[in-house]
Amino acid sequence: MLPCDSDLMPRIDGRAADELRSIKLERGANPYAEGSCLVYMGDTRVMCTVSVNDGVPAWRRGSGLGWLTAEYAMLPRATTERTARERQGPGGRTAEIQRLIGRSLRAAIRDFEFGEFTLQVDCDVLQADGGTRTAAITGAAVAVADACAWMERERGVTSPFESLVAAVSVGIVDDEPRLDLCYGEDKVAQVDANVVMAEPDRYVEVQGSAEGRPFSRDEFDRLLELAALGVSQLFAEQRRVLGS
Repeated sequence: MLPCDSDLMPRIDGRAADELRSIKLERGANPYAEGSCLVYMGDTRVMCTVSVNDGVPAWRRGSGLGWLTAEYAMLPRATTERTARERQGPGGRTAEIQRLIGRSLRAAIRDFEFGEFTLQVDCDVLQADGGTRTAAITGAAVAVADACAWMERERGVTSPFESLVAAVSVGIVDDEPRLDLCYGEDKVAQVDANVVMAEPDRYVEVQGSAEGRPFSRDEFDRLLELAALGVSQLFAEQRRVLGS
């Protein structure tokens, strides 16, 4: 049986099971980028920037279409112990996260008929306490919106931005479905999932895995409910900082 709301117990950081960590989106945190957002999600900090570059990848040239791609990196002391820089190119985990961020943010774009420009998204983790990929997507969506507005002002193209995108982690810890796992919960979670959604309620990607035990359909449905609850709050915060 799944716990009901009255059964939800405080977590290691004092939250209820259905409660997000504190969220802050600092729009325009990098004055040089065409779009930027520093996202604070609890003790996780991610700097997201978007650069509008002339040209597109070779396979896209001559099409008249633009593109969006993403890179992700964790600074050496983003965690409790130093992590070596990936000087020989992204490792497997980094490459997987980059692809997730790129796929997610392309869902925010109506079409790529804005000419041969590339929206280059960079997400750099300054401090990690779980949920870095989901925080990156949520913050980068704000930066992409601003970069698209910049293209409209400076390049004379209609903004291709169509929909906000946000993401959150969910999981089962101590047999309890929980929203927005911090690192202390993520490392012991029985089930771990990341949910990406486009406003208002469309799914972009759902990643879920049994870390400690298999999970039931009822448990999965509860995780999706928690994710939708959290993402709706993230959409509201994105809207607030964008002024719309």
